[in-house]
Amino acid sequence: MEAGKLNRLITIERRTGDRDLAGGADPGGWVRVAKVWANIQKKSGLETIKSDTPISVVRASIRIRYLTGIDAGMRIRHGSTIYAIKAVVSDEVRRRHVDLVCETGALR
Repeated sequence: MEAGKLNRLITIERRTGDRDLAGGADPGGWVRVAKVWANIQKKSGLETIKSDTPISVVRASIRIRYLTGIDAGMRIRHGSTIYAIKAVVSDEVRRRHVDLVCETGALR
């Protein structure tokens, strides 16, 4: 993998597991797992109507150097954009990269 293709600095985050005062999951509770360089490829977009409101969803593939401990349910922060990780596809043979199948938008 060429280092020049990994040209976006991203933060991988996971939920903290903290609870709010009512005992529910704290929706703002995220902690940094790693800060790494990545290649972000936008794959498709979708626009739909939900509850009479237009919703826009973008699907992306984010490639990083091989790293363990990442799973669906975590998220990626790139600037002000947050991507929900939907699937993790690791290169288990050569262990050079991990592809993260992600979505950003209101439908998460």
